[in-house]
Amino acid sequence: MRNRLSTRLIVFTFVLTLANTITNAQIRTLSDGKRANNVLTTLPFLLISPDARAGAMGDVGAATKPDSYSIHWNAAKMAFLEQENGLSLSYSPWLKNLVPDVNFAYVTGFHRLDERSVMGGSIRYFSIGEFQLTDANQNPLGVTTPNEIAIDLAYSRQFGEYFSLGMALRYINSNLQDISFAQMGQNAVNAVSADVSAYFHKQVQFLNTETDLSLGLNLSNIGNKVRFVSYAPQDASSNYFLPSNMRLGTALAFRLPSEDKFTFALDLNKLLVPTSPITDEDGNILQGQSSDRSVISGMFNSFSDAPGGFSEELQEISYSLGLEYSFKDKFPIRAGYFYEHPNKGDRQFFTLGTGIYGNKFDLDLSYILANQTESPLANTLRFSMSYYFGQNQKNK
Repeated sequence: MRNRLSTRLIVFTFVLTLANTITNAQIRTLSDGKRANNVLTTLPFLLISPDARAGAMGDVGAATKPDSYSIHWNAAKMAFLEQENGLSLSYSPWLKNLVPDVNFAYVTGFHRLDERSVMGGSIRYFSIGEFQLTDANQNPLGVTTPNEIAIDLAYSRQFGEYFSLGMALRYINSNLQDISFAQMGQNAVNAVSADVSAYFHKQVQFLNTETDLSLGLNLSNIGNKVRFVSYAPQDASSNYFLPSNMRLGTALAFRLPSEDKFTFALDLNKLLVPTSPITDEDGNILQGQSSDRSVISGMFNSFSDAPGGFSEELQEISYSLGLEYSFKDKFPIRAGYFYEHPNKGDRQFFTLGTGIYGNKFDLDLSYILANQTESPLANTLRFSMSYYFGQNQKNK
């Protein structure tokens, strides 16, 4: 029982502090003597890649071909969807190297309103599984199933032939307050956030090949700070930033004479929240700026507040690289790589995946290839399926 509770405690702490984004606020010393100063946010499940296609390509999605999951990656892409309606479901056993029943599920759909406008919605659900509650003496108090959920409503409109804008509104609920033993626990959290995005798509000639050029920008999770009664007593009254994020990406899809297609995609990500300053034992700031600021101030100053200056700001950018080769638009093979600087989270892994595409039904699978002893995300699988119905309204 004690071993199982210890593992659950690790998962709970990991969800609150690491998960799929940089959330550890402590400044720590690495083996080479350098200091790692991570960026402090909360509710990291909002940045978990929901679908297997993007997951197989190193978590790229700002400028890749639009699909049902565009609400998460870049809502502006929805205006370029070829289908009239679509529904998608994605599921992933999460952190399965630690415990067997943590999972992430995502349901999304869209409907074309007219030739230029598309509405969409999604629900994401993150469950830590069953959690055995105990008192300070390890006496059982019952079982709880803590979870987090986010509900999105998005709209995208095309302007001209090549450009579109999008917006998504999001309600977030984090229901982890039932986890409480050894003076641990937190309040239920409710928050509201918004995404603002843009997308450009045009067919060009590149390297003497007909190519789809795409550019995408998504500013996501812009919303109110939230307050926890944290598992760490010294953080009991802290207000935490949502993981506001800037995703900038490009994609080149080469149309080959064989009617196959080869896609290269690259995304850059940066959290738009303050970097923790370096302080002395009394809390006085030695380097950097105070993190006690408004959401808007935190976003704008996130480009210049790192204690190490511009070089540290560059370390806060993570990179996603994705490749896809599609046979007749029916059988894609994918690979990718995700890189995060060792001082800023140190997530580094390869990804692989494939899929089967029909006229109305798509099925995708992805796999994270990482060192099991270093990454709790190692061997993560994602399964996604999509169903499209109605007549095609566009042919881009």
